[in-house]
Amino acid sequence: MLQLNDFSSRLIAWQRIHGRHDLPWQNTRDAYCIWLSEIMLQQTQVSTVIPYYARFLERFPTVTALADAPIDDVMALWAGLGYYSRARNLHRCAQVVAYEHCGAFPQTVDELAELPGIGRSTAAAVASFAFGARATILDGNVKRVLARAFGVKGFPGEKKIESAMWKLAESLLPDAANKDEVTAYTQGLMDLGATLCVRGKPDCVRCPFASDCVANVEGRQRALPAARPKKVVPTRKTWMLVLRDGDSILLEKRPPTGIWSGLWSLPEAADESALAAVAHSFGGDARLQRLTPFSYTFTHFKLDIEPRLGETTGAPRELNDAQTVWAPLARIDAYGVPAPVRKLLDALTGSLI
Repeated sequence: MLQLNDFSSRLIAWQRIHGRHDLPWQNTRDAYCIWLSEIMLQQTQVSTVIPYYARFLERFPTVTALADAPIDDVMALWAGLGYYSRARNLHRCAQVVAYEHCGAFPQTVDELAELPGIGRSTAAAVASFAFGARATILDGNVKRVLARAFGVKGFPGEKKIESAMWKLAESLLPDAANKDEVTAYTQGLMDLGATLCVRGKPDCVRCPFASDCVANVEGRQRALPAARPKKVVPTRKTWMLVLRDGDSILLEKRPPTGIWSGLWSLPEAADESALAAVAHSFGGDARLQRLTPFSYTFTHFKLDIEPRLGETTGAPRELNDAQTVWAPLARIDAYGVPAPVRKLLDALTGSLI
């Protein structure tokens, strides 16, 4: 059985030799860079985040530059990364830091956690990596490491189990004033979960806790942590309109709440006849061409999408509000478009322009 008093020292020793040291947001105490990476890494793999992170820093090199940018620019750059509320909170948080904190991030976990889009674990990560604070994190990777190493039973997303894991995580923190040790420990938890103690096939042979890990000793790697209780995922259906006017496509801005909120997407309707009416209202032919249907799965439901292609006849309707736009396909990158919609448009681009 693992002893709490040597967990942190063994993890720190492992991280310094075998951990990750060359990620773009490492080897810095810049709170802006660290915060940006932590928000992007929420529920997203490192390999996916790296190119987005680089583009964001190139476009918004400081928190003030991000705060001053139009939200549409932020959403366009975020498009494809998913969980779009993160982008809106990212922008709001940047504005709070820039305008209410004079461009400097707070240094304590409690103050950081009050900022938009920053929860307890993210606040601890920023405080630890940027300021060397003695604070624990508890993201998905860490929950998996602790559940396996200490044999924690139950689904980690359940409030009772999560509270117990917070207490366990706090009890494991290194009792040291050395900021580098605190940082190495926090990074070590992330690295162990991301590189060895992975969800599918953990590499127990190379794990520093292999001899005492409950899951490894008892052969329960697949059972720990406990899976989320299964429930039926409902299915919804929508019809999407790809309405073409020359080399441009009609886009509508999504409402500020709900799926893909604040992004530019294709007009939708509840059925084909309603979609034809939408096309007609924008100067399009009501006769629409059927495209290949596809599905997209969100956290809580699956969306079946029936796309239809139409063309304007004569002069298209003039757009007099900021919620609709004729977007040139050649400049679609300038708009924040949801990943599945962008995939549909990319597949059609060759035949449309």
